Amino acid sequence: MTTEIEQQPMDKIVNLEGATIQHGPFNRRVYLMKLGRAKPQQVLPPLLELCRKKKYSKVFAKVPVRHEAAFHQLGFETEARVPGFFKNREDAAFLGLYLDPKRRVSKHALDIQKVRGLTRNMVKTTAPAVPSPGLQMRRCQPEDIPAMAKIYGRVFESYPFPISDPEFLAETMASHVVYFGIWKKDRLVALASAETDREEHNAEMTDFATLPEHRGGGYARLLLNRMEKVMRQEGITTAYTIARAISPGMNITFAKQGYQFGGCLINNTNICGDIESMNVWYRQLPA
Repeated sequence: MTTEIEQQPMDKIVNLEGATIQHGPFNRRVYLMKLGRAKPQQVLPPLLELCRKKKYSKVFAKVPVRHEAAFHQLGFETEARVPGFFKNREDAAFLGLYLDPKRRVSKHALDIQKVRGLTRNMVKTTAPAVPSPGLQMRRCQPEDIPAMAKIYGRVFESYPFPISDPEFLAETMASHVVYFGIWKKDRLVALASAETDREEHNAEMTDFATLPEHRGGGYARLLLNRMEKVMRQEGITTAYTIARAISPGMNITFAKQGYQFGGCLINNTNICGDIESMNVWYRQLPA
């Protein structure tokens, strides 16, 4: 039985046999976000039936590695892995099942390889990230939401979640997402967020957006540095991100910050106007 728990403009998040999934025509996929207490043998049959019914072309699953074999038996491939993802004790496997062979072929393969080349063997930057005079960096509050929605709407032509919707921002801010911003002369110019799973002690560092006219100032690294410190103070031990594989800037930012490459999710996410491949990076936060 499927019970809707959250509605989005195009894709929606639902509960399926105890697991949390996102699905819809926007990303043309099912995303198994959290297995919860459900067992693979309970979730996978109705999940695959949903794919057939809706004619989706990919299933993306994020699960504890102890369940990896059950997914492999049905044709899933492990595309990425994050050590210590669950309570700093068990790894997470990021798995993909391609229901349309065309989706398995990346049309940006050469660009993805070039970006990986730029980040390979990169040395962690040890210089502290310090805001320049005139900048204010802080945790976002509900009164900041209108300005946040405007920035996200301007920066992203498309995004897998409706982050330019003030109601979505308010709901997630009140539940599990911590947003951080940079203000210049009282104007919000850059944003990022930490999507927390406090039960499992991990956080996704995501939603990075800087207004075009303010890029080049290292704002993403400033925000990432601040988020890491706050998350560690709040009990998060593993940080990770799912970044556009063809974006040199974000991949370099995470590599310089000491994140390790975990793998590439092929044609996974509708972002910036197209279905794109995404790189997984991870880091165990220092005590």
